[in-house]
Amino acid sequence: MPRLVLLGAGHSHIEVLRRVPALAMRAEIVVVDPHPALPYTGMVPGYVAGIYGAADVLIDVASVCARARATLRPARAVGIDTASREVRCDDGTIVPYDILSIDIGSTLDTSVPGVVEHALPVRPLWRFMKAWPDAQKRGSRIAVVGAGAGGIELALAAHAASAARGGTPQIAVVGDALRIAPGIAPRAQAELEEACNARNIGIRLGVRVVRVTRENVVLDDGSCIPADNVLWATGPAPHAWLRTTGLALDPHGYLAMDRCLRVGGRPDVYAAGDIAGIIGHPRPKSGVYAVREAPVLAENLRRALRGESPRAYIPQRRALALIGTGDRRAVASYGPLGAEGAWVWRWKDAIDRRFVQRYRECRVT
Repeated sequence: MPRLVLLGAGHSHIEVLRRVPALAMRAEIVVVDPHPALPYTGMVPGYVAGIYGAADVLIDVASVCARARATLRPARAVGIDTASREVRCDDGTIVPYDILSIDIGSTLDTSVPGVVEHALPVRPLWRFMKAWPDAQKRGSRIAVVGAGAGGIELALAAHAASAARGGTPQIAVVGDALRIAPGIAPRAQAELEEACNARNIGIRLGVRVVRVTRENVVLDDGSCIPADNVLWATGPAPHAWLRTTGLALDPHGYLAMDRCLRVGGRPDVYAAGDIAGIIGHPRPKSGVYAVREAPVLAENLRRALRGESPRAYIPQRRALALIGTGDRRAVASYGPLGAEGAWVWRWKDAIDRRFVQRYRECRVT
C-alpha cells in the first residue's frame, strides 16, 4: 500500500484528513507535525482579547487523524530528500513517502537583534498561545511590530485584554509601510485607524525596528518605544531549510506550485497554504486561500495515489477579510468594499465557530 505523508497539520491538511473517508483513499497516511492541536488562525486574536478560551480555538489534530485512520508523528521536519523520497525530522527519524504534501505554513523573520531573547513572535501560533497568559503579567506597555491587518487586530485585542485586567493599556504599533493594513479596502483601513485612535493606540509608520531590548524597541530613526512586551507580528517568511531540499522555489523562497498544486510540476510532491504559491497567480498569504485549496488538494492526492491525472485549480482573485477590534465588533473588507460593526463580529464569530466545529464532527458536507 502506498504511503501518503502530510507534512504539517495546517488548515489545508486537516481538511484533507476530514475528506479521507469519503474519498476512500487507499494509502497509509502519516501526518508529521510537532503539535497535537492546531490553533485556528482567525480566532487567535479573540483568544488574546479574552473572548475565547483555548478550547474554543484549538482543533484536535490527533482526533482528526484518528478518524481518518492516519498516524500522527510528533516531530518537526528539517529536511526532504526527494531522490530517496524521505522526510528528515528533528528527532533523527526518517519518514519515507510515495506521495508528499507540504502544509507547514509560513514563519517570521526573527533575525533582528534581540527578537529571539526579548520578543514574543506570533508564529508558531500554538507557542504564542501558550506564552500569552504569562506575557500579560509582565505589564501593560505593549509594542506590536507589524502594522498589517494581523498586527492591528492583535494590538486591539491586547488592548482589550489589558483593560479587562484592570490595567492602563499603553499599546504602540510599528510598521515600515506608510499605511496600516495595506491591501484591504480604504474604508476598512479608516475604520481600523479610528478604532486605534479611540483606544489611544500609537501607530508609527515608515520606520523599521533595528533592535529589541528587555525594556525597549529601538527604531532606525534612533528613537525608542518602551515596552514590557514586544509582540513580533511582521509579515510572513518562508522556512529557510526548504532551500536545501532542491524543490522548486519562487523568488521569495516559498514553494512554487503549478496549477495542480504540484511543487515544480513533480508528480510526487504537492503543497498548499502559506508555504507555497501558484506560479502566475500571486495571492496574499491568507488562511482563506489554504481553505479553498484543500478540496482540490485532497482530490489530487487521491488521484496521485491512483496514478491518475490531477485537476487544475485557480485561486479566487478576492478574499473576504474579517478583522476583529477586540470589543465584539469587527471590520470587513472585500475588494474595494469595507464595513464595520457588531453585526460584522457576529458574522465573523459564526463563520469561525462553524469552521472549528466541523473538525470536531468530521463530516464532509
